[in-house]
Amino acid sequence: MTMDSSAEMFERALGVIPGGVNSPVRACGSVGGKPVFFREGHGSRLVDIEGREYVDVMGSWGPLILGHAHPDVVSAVCDAARSGTSFGACTAAEVELAELIVSRFSSVEKVRLVSSGTEAAMSALRLARGVTGRDGVVKFAGCYHGHADSFLIQAGSGALTLGVPSSPGVPGELAKLTHLARFNDIDNVREIFEEAAGSIAALIVEPVAGNMGVVPPAEGFLAGLRDVCDEHGALLIFDEVITGFRVSAGGAQERYDVAPDITVMGKVVGGGLPVGGFGAPAEIMDQLAPGGPVYQAGTLSGNPLATAAGLATLGALGEEGVYETLESTGAALAGGLEEAIASCGVSARVQRVGSMMTLFFNEIPVENRDSLDGVRTDLYAAFYQGMLEGGVTLPPSQYEAFFVSTAHGAEDIEQIVSTAAEVLGTLGGS
Repeated sequence: MTMDSSAEMFERALGVIPGGVNSPVRACGSVGGKPVFFREGHGSRLVDIEGREYVDVMGSWGPLILGHAHPDVVSAVCDAARSGTSFGACTAAEVELAELIVSRFSSVEKVRLVSSGTEAAMSALRLARGVTGRDGVVKFAGCYHGHADSFLIQAGSGALTLGVPSSPGVPGELAKLTHLARFNDIDNVREIFEEAAGSIAALIVEPVAGNMGVVPPAEGFLAGLRDVCDEHGALLIFDEVITGFRVSAGGAQERYDVAPDITVMGKVVGGGLPVGGFGAPAEIMDQLAPGGPVYQAGTLSGNPLATAAGLATLGALGEEGVYETLESTGAALAGGLEEAIASCGVSARVQRVGSMMTLFFNEIPVENRDSLDGVRTDLYAAFYQGMLEGGVTLPPSQYEAFFVSTAHGAEDIEQIVSTAAEVLGTLGGS
């Protein structure tokens, strides 16, 4: 397999883009390689700049639940672009998208659209601070909520891949307002709230952790968070940027039957275009400007292209049987990978929720960031490279999720599993 063209493009990128990439994990440093440059994607497939085709299990990090270049989404975006790409003014489409979001999430009565998950999370925290009059926030080690300063404290995703618990440029005094908890450890959460004594504005959590690999919530954990927040007068924020519209039509809060005070969303809601949002009951959302005192704004928020993509995507997801298909496709891939692991004698395990999963090179279940200490990232790097050679694109990090879409069929799953079996066979005994 030759990567000359991608290698040459990466060298060009290094000259004009910091690190050669516009998001650190794309540099593929943790898997010992260099990035492949892609030119197009259709359905379950990606094509690189040399014309080589791959089955894609990365899914643009989660947004492409319908696969690449879904006809309905492409048509909607093209139609919208013909009428104008951005007006900086109100449109009917943003109202329609907001109505659709509200109809799917029972805890949300109003929603504010933004242009990224990071914007949504930082705005949700500001809103929580404004509503409660408090400054503290509880987050979980290994959970990622974007790159806003308050959240870059033992973050997951790219920050975890790099082994950086925080970032230079995050003021120490601000970092002191962020209290770190252990995911799936409700007793630890209770201790933090008791010690903080009425200073916590909000607790923010990925209801299914997706940025230290896929880590499901322990039974009763999310309900326990709801109880703790209620007891201490703090707001519960679910970061459903990954899980929203992914693990069920109403997100993880519907799947696990726990209602947050504020929901953060992104990825799927934009259908592959830059969209984020945050929503809550009206009494909370009405505290936002212009009606309330908490300021938040954005030039491209609710722009016509992004809302068109979101409407088309959520419309397709509303069709009968879509989530049952996603669930069965996810189960088929996870089951196939588990069989391949068992036959090859490799110490690895698959953790899945719906259509998202992670193959951990670890002997014990991953329950929180502490569980990651024994994970063999060197084996994942070898697995990633072998799968790439075999025509399957995985996320270039042990700590990110695999995603399947409605475009993945039986042949795709068979190719992924058979390739995985071959690659895992070379790792047996490592």
